Amino acid sequence: MSSVNNNEGKILFLDAPGGTGKTFLINLLLAKVRYGGKIALAVASSGIAATLLVGGRTAHSTFKLPLKYDSDDITSVCNVSKQSGTGKLMQDCCLIIWDETSMSQKTSVEALDRTMRDLRHNNSPIGGCTVLFSGDFRQILPVVTRGTRADEVNASLKRSYLWPYIKILELKTNMRVLCTDQDNINFVKDLLLIGKGEFQATNDKINIKSFCNSVPTITKLVQNVYPNIQNISSKSLKWFQERAILSPTNEQVDKINDLILSRFDAQSQMYYSVDAVLEKEDAVHFPTEFLNSLTPPGVPPHKLILKIGAPIILMRNLSPPTFCNGTRLQIKKLRSSLLEYILLTGCGNGKTVLIPRIPITYTLRFTF
Repeated sequence: MSSVNNNEGKILFLDAPGGTGKTFLINLLLAKVRYGGKIALAVASSGIAATLLVGGRTAHSTFKLPLKYDSDDITSVCNVSKQSGTGKLMQDCCLIIWDETSMSQKTSVEALDRTMRDLRHNNSPIGGCTVLFSGDFRQILPVVTRGTRADEVNASLKRSYLWPYIKILELKTNMRVLCTDQDNINFVKDLLLIGKGEFQATNDKINIKSFCNSVPTITKLVQNVYPNIQNISSKSLKWFQERAILSPTNEQVDKINDLILSRFDAQSQMYYSVDAVLEKEDAVHFPTEFLNSLTPPGVPPHKLILKIGAPIILMRNLSPPTFCNGTRLQIKKLRSSLLEYILLTGCGNGKTVLIPRIPITYTLRFTF
């Protein structure tokens, strides 16, 4: 706050593991700055993280960050002009908070730095604006397509020329497990040890039984996470908000989804994708059967079966911060080209929304 009030232009990084109250602190800072009549921008690297911030949006949406760049790009800038509304907002803001920065590539932050210097006519880092980055390098690092571990480390913020200017602040106390349950306390301690690489594993393997309860089959997993799923119409919103099943592969996700959908009776409808190519000459090389067999990342399957009452996840940033990638919804009504949902997460929790069918273009890349 001293940096904001005195225009010191400091750059800070809030290193906070999950559960230590990072989001609460960020929203408190935003409220304090905005209450004083100043402009504070809140952005996050992912849509679901942006929904947790008051007035938050994704960094790409707010700053118009470049979508494609090399890891060693030193010329990219944000697509923002000085005369635009976004440009004037970036000139007048006194605080920028960027959550989950540890997931962003350093080139995104460096593009913001070059843009802010140009917009504010100030050659100081980030144009002399106070910036608070936050995240946890123990979690997911930037994703580099077909990259090695070295590529991911090189793409992180710690390898940026801005890192020497950043002062690190820490939150250490886990606010979610302030209790006397020794199992929860041990869980938090062991989780941090894994993140730091200090956990004593046996033969480079972690004993999963010390962190969770294992089940023998997927059917048993579904029964434990979604008990009495047959009566899905009687379940409350809170019941859906408290449970989810995660999987590392899309193939496994599809199997679990099909299993859960078959467990309850409700009105269902099948939706098919538009299986066509943009260029007519490509139709010879990519037959319809081949296009129907593809399930690219970030794109629904060709044959999508939905049932009323089933929870789903939004896969596009439609209208941040309410409708972001990762927002969970529950199906209320099914139409041929329109779906009615109830928001389960985010700032619009409990609201009813309508989402139309949206065209999605995907570029196929082949390696020979």
